[in-house]
Amino acid sequence: MTEQVIEQVTGQAAEQTAEQPEARALFQAAYENRYTWDAKFPGYTADVTLREGEKVHTGKLRITPDATGNLSHEVTEVADEEAQKAIAGQAWEIAVHRQRRTFEESHGKNLFTLGATDDTGAVEILVNGKSMGDRYKIHNNEVSLVHRHIRSVVVTINTLSSHQTEEGYLSHRYDSVYHDVKTGESKGSQVFEDEYEKVRGYYILSRRAITADQEGKSVTSEFLFSNITLLD
Repeated sequence: MTEQVIEQVTGQAAEQTAEQPEARALFQAAYENRYTWDAKFPGYTADVTLREGEKVHTGKLRITPDATGNLSHEVTEVADEEAQKAIAGQAWEIAVHRQRRTFEESHGKNLFTLGATDDTGAVEILVNGKSMGDRYKIHNNEVSLVHRHIRSVVVTINTLSSHQTEEGYLSHRYDSVYHDVKTGESKGSQVFEDEYEKVRGYYILSRRAITADQEGKSVTSEFLFSNITLLD
């Protein structure tokens, strides 16, 4: 390979991985505008009800921070094993999305460039580095689209509406579409609707409805969180 070709290939690689500071700044601002719990969040307990058609399951939920600030979850008193797994899955989602992490902790190993701007004014953010192939959209200082590779599945999440709080936004309605990484085959989709209750200064999920297509039918699972009590 000649020096000229080497320089050309090296230049192309550098161009593909070079970061645009404006892309990072735009994404970081929207990332930091998400509502998360601060370091003083004490954790909480709640009663949980899962409604699946005519089936109703009940139990207890506990979200607790450890000494390092990481949030753990515990679901108890659910008689049905599948319902236990479903509620535990939502508890994990709550803990992951409300835990506060700095932008560098979450995205420090990624590089960002600007993509296209769609008809709504949302700006696409393309990712290189550790999470190469992922992409996002930013609209009105919110992350309006997330497109990520998670093991064997590609997940695309579109935020349709959001709640505004004094400390950032919370997604209200959003859909999640799944495809096989290798074949592109559809793996289903879900539509979510979240409601929150403010308890002693903290917004905590009080209701989540998940509607999915199963065998050509629309099926909704509703998770209700009541008697929310912050831990001392």
